[in-house]
Amino acid sequence: MKPKTKGITAAVVGTALGAGGLAFIAMPASADDKPALPQVSAEDLVQSVMKAKPGAFDGTVKISNDLGLPSVGNALPGASALNIDSAHIFSDGAGKSRLAATQGASQETVVHDGTTVWDYSSKTNTATKVTIPADVAKQKGAGSEKTPDPVAASTELLAKVRESSTVSVDGTATVADRPAYELVLTPKPGERTLLREIRVAVDSQTRMPLRVSVLSNGTSTPALEVAFSEIEFTQQPADLFTFTPPKGAKVQEKTPTVDDKDKALAEQAKDDVKVVGDGWDTVVTGKIPADALNAAPKQQQGDRQGRTTDPQALLDRFAKKVSGPWGSGHLVTTKVGTAVLTDDGRFAAGAVPEQVLYEALGAK
Repeated sequence: MKPKTKGITAAVVGTALGAGGLAFIAMPASADDKPALPQVSAEDLVQSVMKAKPGAFDGTVKISNDLGLPSVGNALPGASALNIDSAHIFSDGAGKSRLAATQGASQETVVHDGTTVWDYSSKTNTATKVTIPADVAKQKGAGSEKTPDPVAASTELLAKVRESSTVSVDGTATVADRPAYELVLTPKPGERTLLREIRVAVDSQTRMPLRVSVLSNGTSTPALEVAFSEIEFTQQPADLFTFTPPKGAKVQEKTPTVDDKDKALAEQAKDDVKVVGDGWDTVVTGKIPADALNAAPKQQQGDRQGRTTDPQALLDRFAKKVSGPWGSGHLVTTKVGTAVLTDDGRFAAGAVPEQVLYEALGAK
């Protein structure tokens, strides 16, 4: 698989479908203030972003999106991640981080000290402690899946889509009271995609991405935007990157291990997933376990929050039934991506119109 093609779907379509990625979003401060900055070429700006090492910082982000997700309330697992009120992120600039995400009266705290990841929910007063194996801890980004980082996400997105994009610098902006360059990536001619452009506001001093805006075709406002509303680049206290569970909290400890069965499943998943196409119109296809759609609970069809846990019922509720030469199934459409799950367990997803998905399903 080509890394750039996987990145487009993972960072854009995955976000739209609640699969993780650009989760913490905020509107920029003083968005109409355009500071005077020295001219810089698009390529030089891209290169400086890729090489940037911003150092320690703390910043606040909030959620704002217009993805056009199916209106199913609490029934769609993962959809609540797009309703987070605010999040505060701390980084020591060397791999340690702390995230405090607020939703209503509850807060989730994730602390990564390099060898251990704590995940605590105030709503349930439960904490999970994950010890990262020494050989894994040495790897770049180990444990980062537990600490959503808009800086890393936006930098990775920029790296993946630039090869299939026309890149330009479209003036300047002020984001979180800091002067920034507006870097714009648009699909090259011939790319069949629902996206019109991706805009990245780059801090003029540190070259750190301060805001990422994803705009779809036919709209004038971002369908998805990731930005800091406040940020300070300063050394952080060491105690921020340690965590002690509150009194009375239920604690579960885990140490990730990979046995032969896990390796076999991973290899099977790798074989089952294919990439069709190249660039912005890339489609990821694959298969899901044969019994996944028949995994409904025997005694009840929902959880305590009222969300149905019957996969087939979810599909019938928020997806459209479709069919064609490739077979039949269910289609989910958002402003930034589409996904189809066939009745025989195949899937296709991309930041593309549905016809491109169907073509990918029929590709050998």
